[in-house]
Amino acid sequence: MAMLVDTCVLLRAFDRASAEYGPIRRSLRKAIDRQESLVITIQNAAEFWNVTTRPTDRNGQGLSTERAMRRLAIIERACNVVSEDASSYQAWKRMVEELGVSGVAVHDARLAAIMVAANIPQILTLNARDFRRYEQMGVNVVTPEMYLRSA
Repeated sequence: MAMLVDTCVLLRAFDRASAEYGPIRRSLRKAIDRQESLVITIQNAAEFWNVTTRPTDRNGQGLSTERAMRRLAIIERACNVVSEDASSYQAWKRMVEELGVSGVAVHDARLAAIMVAANIPQILTLNARDFRRYEQMGVNVVTPEMYLRSA
């Protein structure tokens, strides 16, 4: 089964000081062992790049582009990159209209729309609350802890 890995999970998978580091690493390992198809989007990669290369005084990690590229290469070895297309645009448009999505929530709607269009049934995220509204559209929201408890 395919599973989109949310940006917050990608970021904390490299942050040993994060409380979520252990559960995230174990859940990703479990998914790989189960031969789940882990995926990201261009949006995830761009968000990851934004945070990792942004200066620390602006709430980023302050990494060099070279170090960020090494981390992105690790992600690419574990995850396939799924592209957007006209059907994901139509799904996004339907979601924002039907669910009244506005402001920064449009970014999560974009991920959910790509998932629906590409038949990716679940998202591994730390922000379950942000994605719950898309469950009615076929998005199954899973946290690392939930995934670790699954059979």
